[in-house]
Amino acid sequence: SPQIGKRGTVTEAPGFNAEADANRLREAMKGTGTDEAAIIDVLAHRTIAQRQQIKEAYKQTVGKNLADDISSELSGNFRCVVLGLLMLAPVYDAYELRQAMKGAGTEEACLVDILASRTNAEIKTICAFYKKGNFVCSEAAAGRDEGDNVDEAQAVLDAKEIFEAGEARWGTDEVKFLTVLCVRNRNHLLRVFEEYQKISGRDIEESIKREMSGCLEEVFLAIVKSMRNRPAFFAERLYKSMKGLGTTDSVLIRIMVSRAEIDMLDIKEQFLKMYGKTLHSFIKGDTSGDYRKILLELCGGE
Repeated sequence: SPQIGKRGTVTEAPGFNAEADANRLREAMKGTGTDEAAIIDVLAHRTIAQRQQIKEAYKQTVGKNLADDISSELSGNFRCVVLGLLMLAPVYDAYELRQAMKGAGTEEACLVDILASRTNAEIKTICAFYKKGNFVCSEAAAGRDEGDNVDEAQAVLDAKEIFEAGEARWGTDEVKFLTVLCVRNRNHLLRVFEEYQKISGRDIEESIKREMSGCLEEVFLAIVKSMRNRPAFFAERLYKSMKGLGTTDSVLIRIMVSRAEIDMLDIKEQFLKMYGKTLHSFIKGDTSGDYRKILLELCGGE
């Protein structure tokens, strides 16, 4: 399945036994107090598929819903991470989108993380889980070309269109940008960006920053960055979520949970390359308690 990449820090636990795990979680939550270490030990070291089996076994043996029990036992950011780990990937994405849209001032960052970096099939599935607010989804799911062919003539045309829609006139025609950025396949877009540089003498990212502002600027930049280098895109999002005062926990949690099984190894590599420090050290310095412990497990060693 596309959800499991070969570059994740979380991989299938050998000798996996869903019943044993379910019982261990039950023990961890029985009586007063909670054994957080046991919860981390089990859930941070199982794949999404394995966690679904644990949920099933928990229902069978304990007769209760694991997510409900965890929800009442844990709190704060730690709880957010654990509950995220228990969800299927498209369900988690849909949940995050819904949370973002409920918030005061839509958290564009969330829409960006999800819609700019998932495949068509993934976005369609997310939309199926996300009943309300389908407008954003239907736009996104209308569909990027999933092939890898580059139509040279079309690439030149696209680059001209974008140039004429932006740099070459007063006021930017965002629809043209949207059409090209959201519909063309990745290889084709990389050619368009090269062509654009030739025509305008500027990198496409620079142009977007000059031409646009606010939400649209964020969305377009994210699409370009995630097309060029997805792990670098996530590394930058992680860095920005932690640098300076305060932490944007929602972004940190979402990326650590959703990429752990896919490309966390690549993200860590890019992070080190871009910022000269390990992602591990950044998380360690920026978080605390069980929240820190579970994030570091998802991050994997230095």
